[in-house]
Amino acid sequence: MPTGLPGFRLWPSALSEAEQTALVEQVFAALEAAPLYRPVTPGGRPFSVRMTNLGPLGWVSDRNGYRYQPAHPETGAAWPPIPAVLLDLWDQLTGWPAPPDACLVNLYREGAKMGLHQDRDEADHTAPVLSVSLGDTATFRISPAERGPTRTFRLTSGDVCALTGPARLARHGIDRVLEGSSRLIPGGGRLNLTLRRAL
Repeated sequence: MPTGLPGFRLWPSALSEAEQTALVEQVFAALEAAPLYRPVTPGGRPFSVRMTNLGPLGWVSDRNGYRYQPAHPETGAAWPPIPAVLLDLWDQLTGWPAPPDACLVNLYREGAKMGLHQDRDEADHTAPVLSVSLGDTATFRISPAERGPTRTFRLTSGDVCALTGPARLARHGIDRVLEGSSRLIPGGGRLNLTLRRAL
């Protein structure tokens, strides 16, 4: 789908309802091994979203900074594997020759949002970032890396988007989640799964 922003790619309804349901079940099963937690920024401010990770590496934030590491910061256990359906999506939609080695799981509930930010903690900024939306609809805001005007898009359950090429370092965030717009997530809310090449 054309987005008007070079490098930002959007595939509405990329996952069927059955695929969404199956993926949510897999993610929630993985939460037993890698429970959601609320990280803090390096300045000590708590995130409004709860997070965990899947894959060999996981993105974490605490008073020591932003980084990728192989173990859950609270349990010390290795992150569960990335579901095969996500690896297949990465192959089909990005064409990148290597698989993702990190999948950040964000759960948005109770007014949670995400301010504009750039994904800069990866070793290779030419590798794409692929994001899967599940559950409640979100208002997604994005602007060019060099601080141009922002655009907004509505991301609904099953939509997939990617930051590639000139949009790889675009500033992006979630302004608002429309609570109750989906019944997909147990307990309500929005799950966002972000696939990256950390190394």
